[in-house]
Amino acid sequence: MATPLADALNEIVEKLGKSDNFVRLVLSGRRRNMQTPNERIDVKPVLIKGEIKYQVAQSDGRAMTTKNYSPQEFLDLGLLESGFANIHLEEKDQSISLRITKKGEALISRASGEFKADLSHDRNKSRLLDPSDPFLIEVGISDSAGKVKASKNDKYLQVEEFLRLLIPSLNSAIEAGHINKPDEKSPLTIVDLGCGHAYLTFAAHQYLRNEGIAVKVIGIDIRESARARNNEIAEKLGISDSIEFRAEEISETTLKSADVAIALHACDTATDDALAWSVMTDAKLVLVAPCCHHDIQAQMVEIPEPWSMITKNGIMKERLGDLITDGLRIQIMKLSGYRVEAIEFIGGEHTPRNLMIRAVKTGAVADSSEEKRYQEMLSLWKVKPALAALLNR
Repeated sequence: MATPLADALNEIVEKLGKSDNFVRLVLSGRRRNMQTPNERIDVKPVLIKGEIKYQVAQSDGRAMTTKNYSPQEFLDLGLLESGFANIHLEEKDQSISLRITKKGEALISRASGEFKADLSHDRNKSRLLDPSDPFLIEVGISDSAGKVKASKNDKYLQVEEFLRLLIPSLNSAIEAGHINKPDEKSPLTIVDLGCGHAYLTFAAHQYLRNEGIAVKVIGIDIRESARARNNEIAEKLGISDSIEFRAEEISETTLKSADVAIALHACDTATDDALAWSVMTDAKLVLVAPCCHHDIQAQMVEIPEPWSMITKNGIMKERLGDLITDGLRIQIMKLSGYRVEAIEFIGGEHTPRNLMIRAVKTGAVADSSEEKRYQEMLSLWKVKPALAALLNR
């Protein structure tokens, strides 16, 4: 249920005023018809000369700048009302995610949990994954000494941020009754579609297990070499009873259901395969970070005016194609009974592919205007989304 925006923001302001309980704040996304001061803002408490300051890190997609403020100075900046569509707050005992709708209302999800503030005065935030964890060494993210390899640092951070979004999303879905509370007899089932080297697959398994959540994780990848390698690692870690890997096409996998479907940078239409599988098997929570968008880009031949002003520039046409592709994917998911949003899951300095589609199956019937808007978009651009073809829409 929507909450008046002023009430929701007042709650966030009140909680930010309690510096002893504050852990983390992330502002991302852009509200309709508004321009944000930066692409993303991360805030954490730091201890400087015995005093709590709020360290504000702002990313414009190319560079990150940081500055420290007192809690009141930070609130006086007015960043909460500066056009961001998504506000994620972590306190020591809970997380609160606020999404501002096109109508200017606030949708709030809450999740209980334990979060720890890292008060060190540097840019290293508290980590969900210990770099020395044996699974990180086995999958090649950390070296034998338990330190993250320089060449894998971005991948490590991407997996971390993916988990930071998975946990509150999962807790919220369980609390709302969309997913049954897992136990050892009926564990939470998660499928990683297009798992590749299984960085995220193992990370989700290990983190959730360490948090006491009963879970069964399946990684799907077309390559037999990936299946053999990943199953061998699972055996070595002694966790093969609750994690497994299959060498299958996403579209032809023998897996028929899962509570949660995830995919980190499934390339081009593999993202559509992952979303289609999720819809057809009634997955309750879907978290997908798309990668590559060649399908729609190749169909953008008859450009409606005045859009040629943008598409005559190759790089701009490519980015517009990305947006059209993911916009249509989101609309199709809405029309399939999901509550869907697009969010940034990590700063652009770590990967240019930093958008995530987060969908929760509510079963709500979309308004007829949503179908009309979708058809108008197809007609305008004369395209046929791969996801629509897979779902026979």
